[in-house]
Amino acid sequence: MAELTTVARPYAKAAFQVALNDNALDDWSRMLALAAAITQHDRVQLLLQAPALTSEQVAESFVDICGDELNDKGKNYVRLLAENKRIAVLAEIARIYENLRAQQEKSLDVEVVTPYEISSEVADKLAAALKTRLQREVKLATRTDQSLIGGAVVRAGDMVIDSSVRGKLAKLTESINS
Repeated sequence: MAELTTVARPYAKAAFQVALNDNALDDWSRMLALAAAITQHDRVQLLLQAPALTSEQVAESFVDICGDELNDKGKNYVRLLAENKRIAVLAEIARIYENLRAQQEKSLDVEVVTPYEISSEVADKLAAALKTRLQREVKLATRTDQSLIGGAVVRAGDMVIDSSVRGKLAKLTESINS
């Protein structure tokens, strides 16, 4: 995983810088997400691994698959990735790009998992509290998991706050067994 990230990071940073300079963060998010999704398709993976094809042929085939969804800079970006044999890391490039974008926009995707549905009023209060604590715009998503029994699990980037009953029971069991 670390090697994949190391390989993808300079390409993600380059795409981010171009998008930032062109004021096109949304366009690049869309293009990278599409290209990353395409690389996951079985037939496309076969195309990317075909030893008989040159990097130019791979690039043109990939650009053709993407169709009109890529602008000229996006097409050139795909050609660069193909030339350097990096199209296969597009999913990681897209992930790193989105992290860079979130940092730039001072936003953060937060997932709240509870054993029961929470009201929009509670979700709004939680989002406001997280916005204050994290000093970022918060995009809150909620889902339910009845196995939590009670409490909640909050995931915000690298941070996980597990105040669920299940999590507390697991910690208690661990401390008893140690």
